[in-house]
Amino acid sequence: MQKIRKGDEVIVIAGRDKGKRGTVSVRVDDAHLVVDGINVVKKHARPNPMKGVTGGIVEKTMPIDQSNVMLFNPATGKGDRVGFKVLEDGTKVRVYRSSGEQVKA
Repeated sequence: MQKIRKGDEVIVIAGRDKGKRGTVSVRVDDAHLVVDGINVVKKHARPNPMKGVTGGIVEKTMPIDQSNVMLFNPATGKGDRVGFKVLEDGTKVRVYRSSGEQVKA
C-alpha cells in the first residue's frame, strides 16, 4: 500500500517549487509521481504533420520524487507524514501521524 496515491493533494517540501500545492495525477513508478502544476518544464517539440503536431516550445509536467512531497492535511493547513492503521474489521487505512485521524480517500 502506497502512502501517496493518485488523486491526493500534496505540498512540495524541497526543490524549485517548494511550498506549492497540487494534486497527484499519475504514479510513474514506486518513487516518482506527476503532480499537476509542479515541475513544469519547457520542451522543444519537432513538428509532425502525420500526427498533426505543431512544432514549438511546449510546457510539460515532469515527474517528481515522492520524497520531495508531503500529503496535505486540510485540518492543519500543512504537510503531514502518513502512517497505517488496521481497523477492527481488518481493513488497512492511512492515517495522519500528527493527529491520528484517517486520510480521506
